[in-house]
Amino acid sequence: MLINYSEHINRLNDFRKGKVKESLTLGIKELDTHFRFVHSNLVMWLGFPNIGKTHFVIYIMMLYAIKHNLRFLIFSSENDPVSLIRKMIEFYFGLPINRLEESDYQKGVEFVDKHFKFVDCSKQYTYTSLLALATNIKNAWDYDCLMVDPINSLKKEIKVGSNSFEYGYEQLTELRIFSKKYNVATWVCLHTNTEALRKVHPKGHDFEGQPAVPNYASAENGQMNASRSCDFVTLHRYIYDKRDWMYTRMYVSKVKNQELGYRPNSMNEPIMWKSIINNVGFEIAGHNPVAYPTKKQLTIENNTTENSREA
Repeated sequence: MLINYSEHINRLNDFRKGKVKESLTLGIKELDTHFRFVHSNLVMWLGFPNIGKTHFVIYIMMLYAIKHNLRFLIFSSENDPVSLIRKMIEFYFGLPINRLEESDYQKGVEFVDKHFKFVDCSKQYTYTSLLALATNIKNAWDYDCLMVDPINSLKKEIKVGSNSFEYGYEQLTELRIFSKKYNVATWVCLHTNTEALRKVHPKGHDFEGQPAVPNYASAENGQMNASRSCDFVTLHRYIYDKRDWMYTRMYVSKVKNQELGYRPNSMNEPIMWKSIINNVGFEIAGHNPVAYPTKKQLTIENNTTENSREA
């Protein structure tokens, strides 16, 4: 079957005339230059265990939910939904949940319920059963992004005559097809392989003896994740360092469609996110991107519409 050429030309014409926003920004120059939300993109998020990968990705989702009213479907098999919901509410107000007034707490609960839905992970899913569920939910609740965290927690059903390598490519291809078909971004969290943890900074390095920043090949199943993705992001923290443990370094190593206005950043110049007090958000370039007005709707800094998130 061939594409409908006229349909794609009409889309191209809309893009030329500025009728379609192909990528969404947050008004944060340090981030927008290298990462943006794009519907239909398959995005990989790689990082070592215990660096706060899910915590950080959820925070980025919150920023887009606040700024652009986006909705997210979360499959996170290694995290209790209660812990995710709690963290989202804390990101929303910039306070630990036990310090929130009851009225603010209820606003946070409502915000999360409006913008996030969580897959029940008390059963195992294959990628086919997860995508079938995601399709049904899409038809009932129109979300913008599916999160798969982590992809290696999905049960494998390898056919006779196939192998794990071929199955991995098939799985990622189907995720890409799903994203394009339903115009849904799919964000996939990746674990590193064992070998990556053995690679440490050499003697004399500022972070001597600590795990080095992982790369494409460091992911489980290796290079195929980068090959099939639209964007590839690596997150890294020096969790054993008393000076830098609070910094999350963000490396965008692949941007497939750079004509959308963003590009990879240098490995020597990561995007630096500093955890704020009580671990309820981040600062970037010395600024907290979220404003917390008392008794008012949350806004992203540089957003001129105070109540832009109201239904």
